[in-house]
Amino acid sequence: MMSVIALSLPEMIILRKVLKLRLILSFAGVVGGGILLVGYVFNLVLS
Repeated sequence: MMSVIALSLPEMIILRKVLKLRLILSFAGVVGGGILLVGYVFNLVLS
């Protein structure tokens, strides 16, 4: 659910107006990696 809000296409379009493509890709990579990491940690803790 977090990735739907954080990495949505409308948000990327809005960010394109104020950021360069390289920064947007970096943002998406960091946010996506963080979401995956948190998901794996929660999976390890809860199982």
